[in-house]
Amino acid sequence: MIAKALWHTIMYALGLLWLIPMAWVAWTAFRPKDAALGFHWSWDWTLDNFITVWHAAPFGQYYLNTFIITSGVLGVQLISLTLAAYAFARVRFVGRDIVFILFLVQIMVPPDVLIFSNYHVLKEIGLLDTKLGIMLPYFASSFGIFLLRQAFKQIPYELEEAARVEGCSRMGTLWRIYVPLSRPVYVSFAVVSVSYHWNNFLWPLIVTNSVNNRPLTVGLALFAKSSESGGQWTEVCAATLLVVAPIFIGFMLFQRQFISSFMHSGIKG
Repeated sequence: MIAKALWHTIMYALGLLWLIPMAWVAWTAFRPKDAALGFHWSWDWTLDNFITVWHAAPFGQYYLNTFIITSGVLGVQLISLTLAAYAFARVRFVGRDIVFILFLVQIMVPPDVLIFSNYHVLKEIGLLDTKLGIMLPYFASSFGIFLLRQAFKQIPYELEEAARVEGCSRMGTLWRIYVPLSRPVYVSFAVVSVSYHWNNFLWPLIVTNSVNNRPLTVGLALFAKSSESGGQWTEVCAATLLVVAPIFIGFMLFQRQFISSFMHSGIKG
C-alpha cells in the first residue's frame, strides 16, 4: 500500500509539473499587458489579447490550412495502411517478409533525415508551397502499418474463411470484418497522427512560403518573431493558446475513449 501511494504521489507530482507551463500560458493570455508583466497581484482579466492576435495575423486561414493538412493526411493514411497491413497479414506473395522488414526499418529513420531528399523531390514535381506538398511525405506510415498488421493477425482467420464461403470478396471481407474489429487500433493511430501533424513545424516551415498554405505552428512562430521583444508576452501566450486549445479540448472531452483505445491496441505511453 505504501509503495502504491508513493507511486501515485509521484505520478500526480509529474502531472502537476507538466501543467505548470500550460497554466502559466493560459493565465497570461487572459491578463492585461501591464498586469501580466508587473509584479503586483490582481484578478483583472481581458479578451483583448485574443482579439489583437486574431486581427494581427491570419489565424483563421492558419486554422483552415491545418485542418485540411491534418485531415487529408489522416484520410489517406487510413486507406494506405489498411491495404498494406492486410497484405502483410493475410496475403501471401514472394518477398513479403523482406518488404515488411524494410517497412520496419523506416520506423528507425528520423523524419528530419529525409527533409533534403523530400524537398528536392517536391521541387522537381512543382509541389513546393502547396498543401499537397506538406502532406505527401506522410501519406504512408510504417508505424501505422505495423500496428494494424498486428491487429489483423490477431483476428481469427476462420471469420475470413466464413465470409469467403458466403461469397464475400477479399475487399468486402477487409471492410466488413477486419476494419470494424480493429476500431480501437484505428482510434489510437488517429490520435497519434492528428497530434503529430497538428504540431508539426519544421517540414511545413521549409516547404511553405505563403499564408495560404502555412499551418498554425508556422504562423505562431512568425507571429512571435514579429512581436516586440519583452513587450508582447500576453499576445504570444494568447496565440499559443489558440494553437494548442483544439487538441487540448479534444483530449479532455474524449480522454476516456482515447485511453480505452490505447489499452486495447497495446500502445504504451
